[in-house]
Parts: sequence; structure tokens; C-alpha cells
Amino acid sequence: MRHFTNVKDIGPLFAALAKARYVKENPFADQALGKNKTLLMVFFNSSLRTRLSTQKAGLNLGMNVIVLDINQGAWKLETERGVIMDGDKSEHILEAIPVMGSYCDIIGVRSFARFESKQADYDEVILNQFIHYSGRPVFSMEAATRHPLQSFADLITIEEFKKSTRPKVVMTWAPHPRALPQAVPNSFAEWMNAYDCDFVITHPRGYELAPQFVGGARVEYDQDKALEGADFVYAKNWAAYADPNYGKVINTGRSWTVTKEKMALTNNAYFMHCLPVRRNMIVSDDVIESPQSIVIPEAANRVVSAQAVLKEILLSL
Repeated sequence: MRHFTNVKDIGPLFAALAKARYVKENPFADQALGKNKTLLMVFFNSSLRTRLSTQKAGLNLGMNVIVLDINQGAWKLETERGVIMDGDKSEHILEAIPVMGSYCDIIGVRSFARFESKQADYDEVILNQFIHYSGRPVFSMEAATRHPLQSFADLITIEEFKKSTRPKVVMTWAPHPRALPQAVPNSFAEWMNAYDCDFVITHPRGYELAPQFVGGARVEYDQDKALEGADFVYAKNWAAYADPNYGKVINTGRSWTVTKEKMALTNNAYFMHCLPVRRNMIVSDDVIESPQSIVIPEAANRVVSAQAVLKEILLSL
């Protein structure tokens, strides 16, 4: 594996899960792989779990790790071609990227959707520039349309906690005061569609995801109906995808908050969320603090997913 941006890059899912299980049970077994190799993590956006877990994964593999926060530790970068650079941006990304590549062996990139242009977001302009111009293997630490390290960790968590061979997994939209990207729900849907589960997406009308990510999932506009018999409930907010409302908040209805009453409709489901979470908007206190909440094991598995991916990339060098 040279680049990691989506579920197809990881190969057969059950083989990937077996490799992740090995990594989790033997976190320091492959330190020779990363010896004298440098991981560069480039952040255009804030991070807690992604930064800490990926840095930990690199260290577990014996790598040197450099973290670059573009907004605080570097020149402001211009990302568009043809721009007269007479403003506050001192360096163009097309010079910066190959320079970064000369200092490392693998690059991780985190760059959210900007909601300025749906085409630019869904063309993954920044991530693809790193792939095209760095000369190094590149993996996504969340891009405009996907968050594959999170989704891989989600899959590992479901595999660990499932009580049946084909669980019912429900991804539900929940309210949020700000417009959030579709990256996490897109990616979660993509991975669940590749997994062996009964997958349902529920959201208010107007929040339909791009068809290529919905895939064969069942879409249900009645949240209560969707939650019936669920084994896992994955709550997440996202802004509208369809024009003319792309990137906008069109519903803040608190009736979609995941509460104890909502969870009572399920098959004693586990509650999941990628974090950070807005309590009592996305989910009530009594749900996220309940024994069925697995958000902390889910977050811990971010180290496992990152390490499994980095190991596969190191093996390809």
C-alpha cells in the first residue's frame, strides 16, 4: 500500500482486521520497520485524537515523527494556481509540498472541507496535491470527503464488540450549532457498506449524503423506526450536501438528539461517536456516560488503525 485515502486502499477488510488485531496485541513488534524513517504529519485543521494517536502509532513503529501545524508553525500557504500572491500568503503549496517531501519518508495530511466550492472539496484538491507533488507515500488524517483512519478504528471497534455475526448498524444525524463536513459520515458509510452488516442511515430530509457514499445502505427518515433493533448507534452531524444548500445548516431540531428514550428502541445498542461531541445536542449525558457507550475504546483504537496503516506503508517502501 503506497497511499491510504479510502477503504479500497486497505485491501480485503477481514485481512485488514486481522492485521489490526496483531498490531493491537503486539504494539512494539515492528519497531525495526520504522527505524531511521521519518513521519511528517501536516495539519491544516485542529486535532486531538488524530494527532496524538497517529504520533503514538509512528513512535510504536520506531519512527521519527515531525508535526507541522500550518496555521501556527509555518508560513501561510496559497493553495490555488494562478493567484497573484500580493496578500498575506507568503508561500505556495506547490513549492512547500516537495520541500516537505524531502524531509521525510511518509506524509499524513489533515485538511477539512472549506464549503467554498463543492467541486473543490469533492475533488480533494489539497490531499491530491500532496499525492502528486511530494514524491512520498501519503495517507489521509481526514480530508474534505473522508476520514479513513477514523472509519477503520470504528470498524475495529464494531468487530470487537459485536454480539452477532451480522449486526445492525445505524448511523444517525444529530443536531449541531455549526456546519460540519460530510467526511466522517461519508467515510463511515463507505466502510460499513464494505463490511458484513445491516447498515441504515437516518437523517432529516435535506441531509442526504452523496450517492457514491450512501451506496446500498437503507435510508430511513424516521429516526425511531431506524433505531429499532439496532446493535450499534453511530451519531454524527453533517451539513447539507445537495445544492443549493451545500455546507449549510438547514435543521437544528433537538428531536434528533440521541437520548436514553431513543436508545431504548434498540437492541441494547452500543453508542458510538468519533469525538469531540457536543453533549445534549448530539447525545445526552446519560447515554454517553452509560455502560453501552464505547466512545473511549473507539478513540483508543485510533492508535491501532493508524499503526496498521503505517505498517503497511512501511512494508511497501
